Amino acid sequence: MITALKNSLFTLILGLGLSGASFAGTIILEGNYQGKNLYVQNPFSGTGVGFCVFEVKVNGDVTTDEVYSSAFEIDLANFQLNIGDKVVIVVQHRDDCRPKILNPEVLKPKSTFEATEVKVKDNVLNWKTKNESGKLAFVVEQFRWNKWIKVGEVEGKGTPSENSYSFQVAPHSGENMFRVKQCDYTDGCNISKTARYRSTMTEATLKSLKVKETLEFTEETMFEIYDAFGNIVKKGFSANVDVNNFKKGIYYVNYDNKTEQFIKK
Repeated sequence: MITALKNSLFTLILGLGLSGASFAGTIILEGNYQGKNLYVQNPFSGTGVGFCVFEVKVNGDVTTDEVYSSAFEIDLANFQLNIGDKVVIVVQHRDDCRPKILNPEVLKPKSTFEATEVKVKDNVLNWKTKNESGKLAFVVEQFRWNKWIKVGEVEGKGTPSENSYSFQVAPHSGENMFRVKQCDYTDGCNISKTARYRSTMTEATLKSLKVKETLEFTEETMFEIYDAFGNIVKKGFSANVDVNNFKKGIYYVNYDNKTEQFIKK
């Protein structure tokens, strides 16, 4: 209630101080410059006199665009922006009408990176990219148990120049595969090539296929435990897993680079 009241008072004060417009409204758009402009559908004010929008600012600077028309373009090329630069657009309009931003998605970053190098050394995944056009997270994935699983996330730098990244990984025994990917607002994902790495670590095994309180591995390992219906009931990284509160029955455990069945007594 208090926050809503503060926002209303702020809008009221802002409206009284701008061009005599009675009660101004504000639309704020934030994103990254992708080399494209925004288009605005601009209706008449509620009184029928004049158009709805009376001012547009880009990163604090008033635009020179002709806003007094039924539709206009916010020309971002006038602001010497580089691809990936942060953009904040403030559209001031009269409170008795509302303009429509026709293509707000042009400020959303797309995954455009090219992975120039992806490799693993000393349990660290290293990758280099170029042509990033906006800050998006890199999802680090490892191929385990016949599927790609997420093992971490690294924030992207979002600049087109060469960028370097690293992430500590936990390999299983034998040959490992890692990759990175970015997904954007289009629901599409950009995936790097696969880095292969052969680990010399000792293979983990189950000490017993019948357990009462603790599931024990011979080595520390990443694991996932599923019940007989395929529901995941526990996951983590350890050599010992407390299963005392599990119901009696059959369970399946993914660990190291294998899948096995065990019985909870």
